Amino acid sequence: MTDQNVTPDAAEAQVRDLAEIPAVEVITRAAIMLMSAAAEKIGLSHENPDNSPHRDLDEARRLITALAGLVTASAEYLGPHAGPVRDGLKGLQLAFREASAAPDEPGQGPGEKYTGPVW
Repeated sequence: MTDQNVTPDAAEAQVRDLAEIPAVEVITRAAIMLMSAAAEKIGLSHENPDNSPHRDLDEARRLITALAGLVTASAEYLGPHAGPVRDGLKGLQLAFREASAAPDEPGQGPGEKYTGPVW
């Protein structure tokens, strides 16, 4: 995944930089990116989420489900980050349920096949 404008030396430096980042940090960064994108798609960054131009609950469902899979699969590695990441996931799941015109049944919402029902 190199850009045509990136020299081979710069590309090698990027790979070295990634190699030096601990796995827990890569996982946490990925989780934060998924959380941020899901929040945008729910409309949470907008003054009135129902009128957000970025609101797309189908996309939010996909992002939340991906986040739930990541969190479930990596919880044992997250150490002290596990609690806040799980709380963020649960908050997004609840916000999704609230934003939905016809909320899913408990256990059927985004990511709940990984986390269990969210109330």
